[in-house]
Amino acid sequence: MAVKGGGKMLHIVMFPWFAMGHLTAFLHASNKHAAKGHRVSFIIPTKTQSKINSLNLHPSLISFIPLDVPCVEGLIPSDAETTADVPFPLHTHLMTAMDRTEPTIESILLDLKPDLIFFDFTHWIPALARRLGIKSIHYCIISPATIAYTTTPARDQESELNLEHPPLGFPPSAVKLRSYEAKANVSFRKKVLGSGVSFHNRMMTALNECDAMAFKACREMEGAFCDYLERQFNKPVLLSGPVIPETPTSTLDEKWDKWLGGFKKGSVVYCALGSQSNLNKHQFQELVLGLELAGLPFLAALKPPTGNNSVEEVLPEGFADRVMGRGTVEGGWVQQQLILSHPSIGCFVTHCGSGSITEALANDCQIVLFPQIGDQIVNARLMSGDLKVGVEVERGDEDGSFTKESICNAVRLVMDEKGEVADEVRLNHAKWKEFLLKDNLESSYTDEFITKLQDLL
Repeated sequence: MAVKGGGKMLHIVMFPWFAMGHLTAFLHASNKHAAKGHRVSFIIPTKTQSKINSLNLHPSLISFIPLDVPCVEGLIPSDAETTADVPFPLHTHLMTAMDRTEPTIESILLDLKPDLIFFDFTHWIPALARRLGIKSIHYCIISPATIAYTTTPARDQESELNLEHPPLGFPPSAVKLRSYEAKANVSFRKKVLGSGVSFHNRMMTALNECDAMAFKACREMEGAFCDYLERQFNKPVLLSGPVIPETPTSTLDEKWDKWLGGFKKGSVVYCALGSQSNLNKHQFQELVLGLELAGLPFLAALKPPTGNNSVEEVLPEGFADRVMGRGTVEGGWVQQQLILSHPSIGCFVTHCGSGSITEALANDCQIVLFPQIGDQIVNARLMSGDLKVGVEVERGDEDGSFTKESICNAVRLVMDEKGEVADEVRLNHAKWKEFLLKDNLESSYTDEFITKLQDLL
């Protein structure tokens, strides 16, 4: 296959953190490079390969390199390969196992002799790659704004770390953390993630020592944060463009198509908080009561609260009877992309994961921002404060508490047909949707991204 866009054909090795979200994000990037004629060698835990084989759209150019995950005696199951195989507190030991692959990775790189290696959490890759004459790219699946706010030399130089305020030189923005969010972030920075290395030190070593940083983002939305990162780390920041989901070839399950079809256009509230949602029982009940209180039809796709086996067992007393025919809570997986594109959907209450944000912007629904953890919080501030495409649910500054009234108010605010706020976010959303769905946007970003990779060699 010829290289599209000219220049040297690249050979890229991919070595993402052993978590499905990271593996699939790196494979999506691999597909974009292979579509332009470049070769990719994708290092993946041996038994996990079968789970993402179908996502490899260019098997003639993307080769999977199986990797046996070393044992961490007595700390994780011997057959564990990804974060899906172990509970969250044990992820640190899986990272230790990944660190122990360094000699094997060196042998693979010596054999393959690639031009570049993309990585994220394995902070030892840049030094190894440099010894072998390979360029290292830190490919980050969270937003430039998040890294710019939390993980920079300017932050490390603060005499007293204060994440409630932006770091020195941070671009003008509505992005900032509340007290409880800042405390949680400081705590997470200190957590050990494998081999006795804190998460923060692992990230800073990776960012300081790599040859370039890369994000799946676009300059039109986050250019100022990218410029800030380039100045902070004194190295190129490459953008692969927004990841617009492909139109699904499947159709919406008949159950949901029929249910949604019973309501008028743009009237249904869809709520989903992602696979990492960790609401407790009280928070879960306040959320669904808030959806009920808003008075609109709703479909909530929610995991059961921590410690519960089903959503049915924690629904408030009398709730199911009161909302029968106009509201439903689903505990299993649903076809989110197809649901969002259904004409009856008028509002999306989202946890602000990057994938869900893009899916929301690519559709016509109004957006209520309800972030839960980490980068979701910065995404929410960016969307509500800078881009003004949605409304964030109000929470207590000290503890992050929310009520059914705060859920209801946010939904009503964006769904008020005559309201100024609803009009403003609708107008801004329409502008960004038009931009994101422009012909050749992704392709042109990929071409520029590859040219900048070639310039590093």
